[in-house]
This record gives sequence, C-alpha cells and structure tokens, in this order.
Amino acid sequence: MKNEISEASLQRLPVYLNYLKTLGDGERFISSGAIARALNMGEVLVRKDLAFTSAQGRTRVGYKLSELVSALEEYLGCNEKKNTVIIGAGEVGQALLAYGGFKNYGIEIVAAFDSDAKKINTVVSQKPVKDIAELKQGVDEYGVKLAVICVPAAVAQEVADLLVNCGVKKILNFAPVLLQVPEGFTVRNIDVAANLAILWST
Repeated sequence: MKNEISEASLQRLPVYLNYLKTLGDGERFISSGAIARALNMGEVLVRKDLAFTSAQGRTRVGYKLSELVSALEEYLGCNEKKNTVIIGAGEVGQALLAYGGFKNYGIEIVAAFDSDAKKINTVVSQKPVKDIAELKQGVDEYGVKLAVICVPAAVAQEVADLLVNCGVKKILNFAPVLLQVPEGFTVRNIDVAANLAILWST
C-alpha cells in the first residue's frame, strides 16, 4: 500500500502525527473533521490520507487517539530504529547533529564523516566525527540505513557515489545539486534557497 500513496499524502502524515501528539489523552476520540479544522485542511483529504494507515475510524466518534497515533507511527516506521550518518560536519551538519527530534521517528544519528583534518576525531553533540575514508567501515559497524549529505555541491555527487558503493540506499541531500543514483537507491533533495524562493512567489 505504501507504493500507492502520493508524495503529498506522505508528507502530510507526520503533520497529523505531530498534531495528535499534542493532544495528550490517548483514550479520547477525534474525528477527521476535527483534525482538518485544527490543521486548516479539507476533511475528505484528511480521511483519505489516514486510510493509508491501519487506523479504523468509528461512526460518529472518529478515531481513538492512541490507536491513530500508533497507526501513524507504524506507517512512518517510527518504532523501527534506523541508524543514520551525516556526511559533512560543517555548520549544517553540526546543526543536524545537535537536533533532538530525529528520535521521534526512530532515526538515530550515530556519527558524522568529514575530510577536514581539523574536524576528524572530534565530537559534536556527543557524536563522533570520523574520517570519510572510514565510511565503509562505519556503515558496516553501525548498520547504517540512511545518510544525510551536507557537503558543498562540487563534491556532493562524489559523496553520493561513495554512499552507493557502501550500500546506503536512502540519502537525504542538502547540497544544492541534483544527484544521480542507480535504480534501487533513493535520494530526497532539500534545497532551502529554492523553497524560500517558491514560498516568496506564492
């Protein structure tokens, strides 16, 4: 079923989850209409999105809050630990190393890798910064499932190729360049400047 969900619906699921977690009492019920009103969305849209999960709504009362939260967490893999590395321990990389919200989604940042001798063998936010030359060893040692690229555009493709060779199939890219990876590998590009430009134009 996950293959059938649209990109837009998939992006909304964490929004629902974050909102529902603010409500507290897991024994209460909440309707798709109440969620829609709180998030300024259409009720039909919310109902269709939630249908991708295992959550079962009840007539007139809606969803039991605790069950809906669990269904969203299960769908998003929040209860499955995913060891992740950050490539590039510059300002963006260090900010991500310090961010504590990853654990809410089962993401564990285990280390950063860099080529700068001044950064190698340091510790940032209690995470080790290792030599990029040791990436394969680190991927195998930590059982890495995800990687985040935080390097300059000029070397981002080289880093992506290295991750592919190490068998890391899921990559989040903060470098302002489109990366090419083989079939079976996935890259999600985060271009902050482009998103700000789009925001300004809307």
